[in-house]
Amino acid sequence: MTLQDSAFLRAARGEDVPHTPVWFMRQAGRSLPEYLKVREGIGMLESCMDPDLVTEITLQPVRRYGVDAAIFFSDIVLPLKSVGLDIEIKPGIGPVVANPVRTLADVASIPDLDASMVPYISQAVRNLVAELGDTPLIGFAGAPFTVASYLVEGGPSKDHARTKAMMFGAPEVWEALMAKIGAIASAYLRVQVEAGASAVQLFDSWAGALTPADYRQHVMAHSARVLADAAALGVPRIHFGVGTSNLLSLMGEAGAEVVGIDWRTPLDRGIAQVGDRAVQGNLDPALVFAPTEVMLARAGEVIEAGKAARGHIFNLGHGVIPTTDPDQLKRLTEFVQAYPLA
Repeated sequence: MTLQDSAFLRAARGEDVPHTPVWFMRQAGRSLPEYLKVREGIGMLESCMDPDLVTEITLQPVRRYGVDAAIFFSDIVLPLKSVGLDIEIKPGIGPVVANPVRTLADVASIPDLDASMVPYISQAVRNLVAELGDTPLIGFAGAPFTVASYLVEGGPSKDHARTKAMMFGAPEVWEALMAKIGAIASAYLRVQVEAGASAVQLFDSWAGALTPADYRQHVMAHSARVLADAAALGVPRIHFGVGTSNLLSLMGEAGAEVVGIDWRTPLDRGIAQVGDRAVQGNLDPALVFAPTEVMLARAGEVIEAGKAARGHIFNLGHGVIPTTDPDQLKRLTEFVQAYPLA
C-alpha cells in the first residue's frame, strides 16, 4: 500500500476503502501517560515549538492505537505566537492575549506569517513524514473566527460578546482582522503541506456561537478562502466546527472535501446537510466511559450511518477527553477497522 492508497486519504477523496478509517481529534496527548511524561514541566506552546517533542507526541497515538492518520501536534494560537504576539496558554484557562485587538491599527500591527518564522514546524513535519511511512499526517490550523475571537476577547469566552460587538459595530475592523488571521492560517497550512503533510483540518471551536445568517455574512468567506488556498496545495481538506448543527450546509459550501460533524448532530442528518461530501465523526467522546459493549454498539451505529456518505472517516464528535482510558480507544480503533463494510 502506498500513502495515497491509505484508507484515510481514499475516504477523504470519496473513494472505496478497505475499512472505515479512524483517528481521534486530540489523540496526540490528552489522555496518554507517555504524553504526560514527556510534557512534564514544559509549557504547551514551548512543546509545540520543539520539533523532536512534536514528533514524539504526534507519533505516540499512532504507535499505541494503530490509527489510520496522525494529527500534527500543535495549537490554534501557535501561529500568533510565531509572528510575535504576546500570547500564552495558562493551565486551566487557555490562551490569554496580553494586548487584545480593538482597532484597525491593532490589526495592522500583526505581522504576516512566513516559513522563516516557523522552522520548527517544517522540521517536525519532515521528521514525522519520515517516521510515518504509509500513515498520512494531517496538518492543522485554527479557523479565522475562533482565532480572531481569542484575539478580540483576550482569552476564552462563553458569550463572545466583544467579538460580536466588533463584528456588528466595527465591521471594517472585523473584516481586516479576519483577512489577517485567514492569511496567517493559509500560510501555516502551506508550511505543513510543503513539508509533507498529506491532508489538513481547519478547526473552528467557536463557530457554533453564530447564527447561519451571521456566519454567512461575517465568517464564511474567510474560512472558504483558507480552504481554497489549501486546495491549491493538492491535499484533502477537513472542515470541523463545534456545536455547528445549524451551520453544516454552509460549512459544506465553504469547500472542503470532508465536513466534520460533532456528536450533537445525528450523522445521517449531518450527511444530508453537507451535500455530496465525505464526513468525519461522530461518536460522543463521553461514550468511551460507558461499558465497552455499549461504546462499540454505538460506534457500529455511527459506521452504519456513515455508509450513506460519499466517504466516512470515523472520529469522535470532538476531542479526546483527558481522563479517557487509552485502552478503550484501542478497543474502539480495532472495532472500527474490523467492522464489515459490505
